[in-house]
Amino acid sequence: MAVRVLVVDDAAFMRMMVKDILTKNGYEVVGEAENGMKALEKYQELKPDLVTMDITMPEMDGISAVKEIKKVDANAKIVMCSAMGQQAMVIEAIQAGARDFIVKPFQADRVLEAVRKAVG
Repeated sequence: MAVRVLVVDDAAFMRMMVKDILTKNGYEVVGEAENGMKALEKYQELKPDLVTMDITMPEMDGISAVKEIKKVDANAKIVMCSAMGQQAMVIEAIQAGARDFIVKPFQADRVLEAVRKAVG
């Protein structure tokens, strides 16, 4: 059975890029969200195996969303996506419970490596 992924990013083209990389490599993208609030709702609704989470988003940022999702499901597997120069935020995200992080612009092999590592 394919690994089910929720893709979260406020930029539609970034979601499309991640979705494209994942679906071409046998992953099933079960949902998308454009901010942390929607991510939390979709996580509870869809129960995905993995979440790719942008850090900087309106309404609720990625780090807060990770913390909220972890409250709902302590075993949630989340991979953060960040732009260059957000090292402090990446560290905060890992401390909040993210498994790994990928840096934009995305390299397909790095995305797949992080996803494989996260889902074990």
